[in-house]
Amino acid sequence: MAETIDQDRPDLAVWIRAWLAARSAARGLPAPVEDAGGYRVDVHAPDEVRRWVFPRVGPAVTALAQGLAQPRHFIKACAPPDQLLAALPPAWRIALPGYFMRGPGRAPQALPVPGYRCERRVEAGLSEVRILTEAGELAASGHAAETAGVFIYDRIITEPAHQRRGLGRLLMRELGACRIEARAPELLVATAAGRALYEALGWTVLSPFSTAFLPDLPAG
Repeated sequence: MAETIDQDRPDLAVWIRAWLAARSAARGLPAPVEDAGGYRVDVHAPDEVRRWVFPRVGPAVTALAQGLAQPRHFIKACAPPDQLLAALPPAWRIALPGYFMRGPGRAPQALPVPGYRCERRVEAGLSEVRILTEAGELAASGHAAETAGVFIYDRIITEPAHQRRGLGRLLMRELGACRIEARAPELLVATAAGRALYEALGWTVLSPFSTAFLPDLPAG
């Protein structure tokens, strides 16, 4: 049974688990399981074998990292990059910073953008929105999933040739319109560049979100 999500008193561990479960559903991945003091997802993709996500950095993160030696295993945590790196053996590296964010609970104001049209597909709690040019070229796309008491946004992309035209705002409005439960918290993990857009739409940062990985060994 999913835990109740209290919007007024956020429990980061509960929200991270709910976000990760919804993200896995959005990407067709196995559901996360509790492991090593965090939550593990067995991805089994060419560029990622599995990931662990922790609501905080502690001894469990260090113990896990000390037992890993192969690349394409990722450790993620709600912590600043330097804090996560300090808990890891020397071979580990830190990726670009991210931010675990919460939405404002209301749809952003956005007008149709001339020369573009939206396509929306919703099925079994999973949503996809595509914004196309009049010629049918993909300009922007995004996904969302509603499960485990939350509504999460995932893979929000505006193609470089179509940026700074209001498509990101329009995309978030169209995805947000797919939410069924009005009180379900809206969650996402943003890049540094994406954070600016989301904050302009009323989103707030719950925590830094850092990623650590073991680099691939050189060939030969």
